[in-house]
Amino acid sequence: MNKSLKNPWVYSMFILPALILFMLFFIYPILNSIYYSFTSWNGVSENPKFIGFENYIKAFGDERFWESALNNGWFILFSCGIQVPLIVLFSLLIANVKRLKGLYKTAVFLPSIMSTAVIGILWGFIYEPNIGLLNQILGLLGIEPIYWLSDEKYAMFSILLTNAWQWTGFYIIMVLAAILAIPRDLDEAAEIDGANRLQRALSITLPLIKPIISVVIMLSIAGAMKAADIVIVMTKGGPAGSTDVLATYMIKYAITNFKYGYGNTIAVLIFVFTLILTALYQVMIARRSERIEY
Repeated sequence: MNKSLKNPWVYSMFILPALILFMLFFIYPILNSIYYSFTSWNGVSENPKFIGFENYIKAFGDERFWESALNNGWFILFSCGIQVPLIVLFSLLIANVKRLKGLYKTAVFLPSIMSTAVIGILWGFIYEPNIGLLNQILGLLGIEPIYWLSDEKYAMFSILLTNAWQWTGFYIIMVLAAILAIPRDLDEAAEIDGANRLQRALSITLPLIKPIISVVIMLSIAGAMKAADIVIVMTKGGPAGSTDVLATYMIKYAITNFKYGYGNTIAVLIFVFTLILTALYQVMIARRSERIEY
């Protein structure tokens, strides 16, 4: 048995199935998309026409493409600038709850296990201009009904709010796990020294959970770049394309208009933009978060 474990071929046999699956479902689709991004293809014909970089030139000169990319940027800004601070705040509050902590953790996590389609429909009723809960509350304050999903001024914000509601609980559980893993001795020692709860949170808890906050931010960036389902369910990219993101714009071209070559070009650009953003975050910010050992 010991001799078998020392044989590198044994390790290779364990790695091979996972490697094959990785090649089939990750590497091959990427290479396939890159190939078709250099073609003019309707998704049906057997012989795609090679056109070089024409699709990429078209994409970089396409105003709708950049408007969709800007909406992805709003997803990133909302996630990192508003959602992440709220995640940390709620995690700290739940960590300090003495009773029913399990109930609070379950309550915040529930939206994350719900289908995006269900959440989109649920919030569609909340945003409904005539009988929706949100406008009913605003009506009590004397504010006229707002067309949340059909007005360009509010549609994108409405989607961002719904998306944040769905995923905030998932990230809270991650951050909360990191907070609860911090030894109680550190907090108790600071309390004996006279530090209040806010000082302990700022000086002890936050520095110790920087690595997990960094992971949450990176996951938020990656999630923002591939956002599509919530937009499709709630607005289908409308009104007038104002809520289109890169993924929904890609779907419209590839599936609705049968321009699979250009659709694959957008898919490749989404992949490249995501790699660049995550790499920049890793180099400029994430690596500064030192590894914490208790």
